[in-house]
Amino acid sequence: MNFEREHEETREQRAMERTQERVEFQDAAIESAIENFRRSVRAWSEAELSHARAVQTAIRHRSWRLAMGWALGCALVMGGASGVLLERRHQAEQARIKTLQDAEHRRQVAAQRVKDADEELAKVNSDVARDVPSAMEPLAQLMGEDESQ
Repeated sequence: MNFEREHEETREQRAMERTQERVEFQDAAIESAIENFRRSVRAWSEAELSHARAVQTAIRHRSWRLAMGWALGCALVMGGASGVLLERRHQAEQARIKTLQDAEHRRQVAAQRVKDADEELAKVNSDVARDVPSAMEPLAQLMGEDESQ
């Protein structure tokens, strides 16, 4: 039994040692791969930086953008100016309508005053009025009085 236990412990130790060796081997392999990758990236960077490059300038026609910008700017200015002009025209029209309404109201008030004055004069005339005798009536009355005497 003792033998089995020792045998088992040695087996476990050997398995742990093998696992440790594998891990160390894997760590060494990973470190080696990373180091190789670093070297290749640095070599590629050096190669890219060392050789001459041709720079190509792209010819872009931006004249349409400039024209479009001016066209939109002009459209905005024209829209703003026309809005101001329309508003002023609307205000002038409203002022004209108000003036006409005020004139009509004043005319109606004046007509009412004239009507009221005419009615008052007619009332006074009817209150003061008396029948006027004809031109020869006073003489006829005098003659009639003479005959009766």
